[in-house]
Order: sequence, then C-alpha cells, then structure tokens
Amino acid sequence: MSSAAGEVPGRFGLLASALSGRALEVVSGAPGEPAWTDGARVFVDANTSKCDQLEALAVQASLLAAGSLEPDIARSLSRRPTLARRYLAIEGHRALAANAELLPLPLRSLVDWGVAARGDSPAASLALARSRESIPDPPNRFGVIRARHLLASSERRDGSATAPDRVARARLDHARVELELEEEDDGAAVDFSSPVGGSGALGRLLQRMLTSVRSRDGGGPPGVGAALQRTRAGTRRGSPAFSTANAGALEDAAADARGTRYPEWDVHRRHYRADWCTVHEVGARPGSGAPRRATDARRLRRSLARLGTGLDSCHRQVQGDDIDIDAAIEARVDAMAGSMPDEAVYIASLRRRRDLAVMLLLDISGSVAEPGATTATVHEQQREASAALMVALHDLGDRVALYAFHSQGRSAVHLVPVKRFDDALDDVVMRRLHGLVPGAYSRLGAAIRHGAAVLEERGATSRRLLVVLSDGLAYDHGYERAYGAADARRALAEARRRGTACLCLSLGASTDAESLRRVFGSAAHAAIPRLEELRHEIGPLFRSALRAAEVRRR
Repeated sequence: MSSAAGEVPGRFGLLASALSGRALEVVSGAPGEPAWTDGARVFVDANTSKCDQLEALAVQASLLAAGSLEPDIARSLSRRPTLARRYLAIEGHRALAANAELLPLPLRSLVDWGVAARGDSPAASLALARSRESIPDPPNRFGVIRARHLLASSERRDGSATAPDRVARARLDHARVELELEEEDDGAAVDFSSPVGGSGALGRLLQRMLTSVRSRDGGGPPGVGAALQRTRAGTRRGSPAFSTANAGALEDAAADARGTRYPEWDVHRRHYRADWCTVHEVGARPGSGAPRRATDARRLRRSLARLGTGLDSCHRQVQGDDIDIDAAIEARVDAMAGSMPDEAVYIASLRRRRDLAVMLLLDISGSVAEPGATTATVHEQQREASAALMVALHDLGDRVALYAFHSQGRSAVHLVPVKRFDDALDDVVMRRLHGLVPGAYSRLGAAIRHGAAVLEERGATSRRLLVVLSDGLAYDHGYERAYGAADARRALAEARRRGTACLCLSLGASTDAESLRRVFGSAAHAAIPRLEELRHEIGPLFRSALRAAEVRRR
C-alpha cells in the first residue's frame, strides 16, 4: 500500500464521503502537518504514503460521521488544545468503532476497542477528557482537531447560502453511502488502485453506491446513522427519524424511579455488558376523544382460533394415546354378555382450553412516524395491527398484554404499559393506545428483554408468545448498525432458549428482508406491506413461532 511521496490524495474523496456520510473533499495539507478537517474538506499531507493518508482520512471522516465535531463540541474545544488532544484520544477510537463495518479491512486495526468502550457518545468522551484521569496522547495518524476552523466553516456554510442552497446542501451533507468492502482472503491488502473499475474495493463501492444510499435525518442529534431502506416503488428513505415529541403524553413521573437493569450484548468485544441498560415502565395518560374500534379483530380471530389451546385428557375416545381402563373393562363385560362392545376405549390428549399468554411490544420510536406503504404512517398501521391482535386474542380467551417502547440512551429505555395482563380490555386501554405519539429512538434489545421478563413472570401459562411490532431499525446513542442488530438478535435468542415463542412483524414499513434478518435473526418474522394482508399471514406465523418454542421446551 505504499505510494510515491507527493501524490495528491484527492482521489480518495469518494471513500472519505462514504465514511463521513457527507460530501467530503480530500486535499493536500502543508508538508509535515497532521491531518485535520473543517467539516467540508480533509487536509492530508501528500508527502506521506498512501497507507498513512488513508488512515488519516479514515479517522477524520469517522469523527464527522459520529457527530464528534459538531459545533457544540467544537465550541467546548476552541482555544483549549490540551482538552482537544485528550478528547481526540478517546473519541477517535469510539468514532472508528462506530464506523467499523464501513472501514476497509486494513484500516480496522486502528481501533482500540478498550478505549472505544469507555464512552458511548461524544458528550461522554468530552466529560472523560475534562476529568483528571490520565489519558495518553492520540497516535500521530489521528491528526488533530482544529475547533476554530470547524466553527468558522460551519458559520460560513450556514450564513452565506441562500435558502434553496441550504436545502440542497443539507440533502447532500446528509447523504450516506453504504460502504461494504469484502474482506480479502489470506489477509491480502485491499486494492485502492482503481477508483471505478474492476474488482477493486472502490469499484465495488461505486457499484453499491448506485443502489445503496442512506440518509440521516437532520432533526436528530449527531452520531446516529440511518439504515438502508427500499420502498416497493424503488425509492429509498432514510431512517431512523428523531422526534422531540413525548411518546404518547406520558406521565410526568416514571412508574418505577429506579428502573430495571439488563445486560447488553457487545458484538465487537464478544461479551455482555452487565447491567448496561435501565428500563423504566412509564405510565401513559389516555388520549382525548372517543376510542376507536379494532375493525380487523374479527378477521384475525378466525385465523387464531385454533392457536394457544392447552391439552386436556379426554376419556372414552375412539382413538388416542392410552387405554381408558374403565371403558375397556366395560367393553369386555359387554362382549362377554353378548352385547355389542363400545369401541371408544382410549384416552386422547385434545386441545380444548386456551393456554397462551401473548406480550405485544409496539415500537413508538421516531422512525415509525414516516409514511408507510400506504397513505398512513408506519406507526398508524402497526398501532391498528396491535389493537386488532389484542382484541382478537382477548376474545379467544388468551392472556394478552400490550407495551409500547422507545428510548433515549441506555439509561432511559421507556416501556409504556398500555394493557397489563390483568387489566380489563376497556375504553381506557384503547384511548391509551391511540394517544401514543412516536418519538426518540429504539434500543430494541432492552425492550425485548423486559417484555420477555414480564411475559415469563406474569403470563401464568405454559405457552408464551412475544410479538414485536417494529420497523426493524435498532438505533440509539451508541447503539448503531451491527451493534444494535446483534443485540436485538441475541435478546430474541435468549427468550427462545427459555421456551418463549418469538414473532417479529414489520407492518407497513419498507425495510428490506435482509435488514430484517440481521435484526431478528432466526426468530419468526415477516414484512407485511398493508394491514389488510395481516389476516392471511398471522395464522401460519403464529403456528411457526409456537411450534419452534414447543420443540425447544421438549
């Protein structure tokens, strides 16, 4: 990966844009000067090797992608070079770790996972840098942070552009390219020699760039990316969205002030983070207006009528698993007396009573507020589906609970009990449900763990089913891309190992099948474009999930 001294690094602009999630130019800096960025350009010493240039731009671009150089952070670092250096030593590794999946294989060795795990956001890294803790200087290849240049560039872009220019620039700055460079066999270096053609890494990048564009919602805080989404019409939309709205007029005080702690799976370090997330059950006030009726409940009830029934021992059956001794003796007596014996001399195990508890988990994060496959939003369709399922299961005699969830960081995972298992299904429950408003993020793994725990503790049946209604976007602060998907998969696997059936439904969202598979893993899951199609799919999906759990319990 060596190159001649003095080679212009501008041809790496495509890679820098992909890593940073914005249009980013790579230009030559002063000889011997460390790499730095003003938010629009990365300045790299052209006299260094190509490997050194790539490492420098990877760090600076990842800092931009992770929101590490936002104006609020830059203002805190301005005229404080020691603080900036300490901040870069921590945040540089965290930003690289957050971007690890997009980094070409030779550049992943830059990440110190131990340092990266010390902070879960730019604010946390800044707080650590301000502490009195001893922090080694960052490697020279990390470059430097020039806060004043970042602030000046940001003010210049915001102040000089006209309104149409700012809109166009915002769209461009928030365009993110899905970079997936395949790992070479035998540890071979990735070929950066051809930016467009052949089987080189950038050639593959350009091919994927034509079909895989991601966008980041500008309303959210920095550092949260977006997952690739494809609609049926072939257009793409960025998610997750961030909303400052509360999730459905929540009560001012949480129902449980201390919350419940759960572990979280760190896929990068391959171990659990003990007591990492705190889940709070937060009460919801009923919404205003008359409650809506679940219009599709009757159709769903037909599909679910044969599910969730427990086994009863039925005597005097024509066929069965065991002999009914009393019936067999009577039949023998009748035969000896010359009468026609009764052939119903067996005991059969028949499902005649309902024996199913269902926990419905409804995603109310900001991403579900976007329009779905129809004119309704994803939230509206998933809310109607959860209402129909809740009413249908309740009418069939099953124990059913409905909780909504969203999050704002690992210490604020909120679950809203719309209906607990022992609550009556009345107008208050329906008003709570229709009063929910999407907002914030989705720490999906913690919500699944809490929902499964409530189901196992309060379901009070031998057969349990956890149904997650979500668009499949697991995103939060420090909970992005592969990390969030792996934790959600692990949470579902934990519940299934304990004998709880799991079903994940993405209703009305345009999340592609591969993205759903990465999040939901081998648990039963499906993407259903429209609410009216749910009644055709729900029976087989329930049966598949329950059958898998039954096999595991045996």
